[in-house]
Amino acid sequence: MQRIIDYSYLLQSMLGKPGKNIIGSFQLSQINSSSVQAQLKAAGIDTNSNEYKAVMREMMKNANGAMFTNPTAIKNLMSQYDADGDYINPRTGLAGLLVTEENMASKNRIIPIPESSREEMFELTKREFLRENGVANGDTTKRSDVYTNLYRKMQKNDRLAAGHTLEQYERAYTRAFVEAAKAANPSWEVGKPIQPGALEHITRESVEEGLRQSNSSFTTLNRKI
Repeated sequence: MQRIIDYSYLLQSMLGKPGKNIIGSFQLSQINSSSVQAQLKAAGIDTNSNEYKAVMREMMKNANGAMFTNPTAIKNLMSQYDADGDYINPRTGLAGLLVTEENMASKNRIIPIPESSREEMFELTKREFLRENGVANGDTTKRSDVYTNLYRKMQKNDRLAAGHTLEQYERAYTRAFVEAAKAANPSWEVGKPIQPGALEHITRESVEEGLRQSNSSFTTLNRKI
């Protein structure tokens, strides 16, 4: 869930060159001057808002003081943050999904997540495991849809931890399917056809009953998932 900010459109429309200044633009180094602050206020920008502060942090971090910008560009960037100053994921429209150094520890924890999301992940993992003969196919998987559905059910501050927790369940389900495929055919390897019916006795409940929480992950049968 790393975020890459594309400033190319900003550079194309706002970056000044020596001797050339775009109308209404100003250098970032002038952002706190009274004239620029008045210009921002006239454009309806609340410089005390968390959205504005978040944009300023990002622009100062990713550009230098000589870069030119303008109120319209700032307002456009502010729309990418919520009222708390948290980045809104453009794919999901949800905030609270950006991993930072500050929230890394909070992300890597096990928390209760809806049974419906665990069931959705179990069924998807099983279908894709059978379809791909155990191969993790990043081109065809619908995993991201399951995670997005989970995020929509969770409070913003719990979304990263919820995703981490679902990932631990997903690994446990996959491990159970691998073991079942090998039990049905000891010579089975990932990528080879799975014996019909090999996974029929595996249920989500049976997998989860064997899990024990160990710090930020699950263990089963003395093996870390």
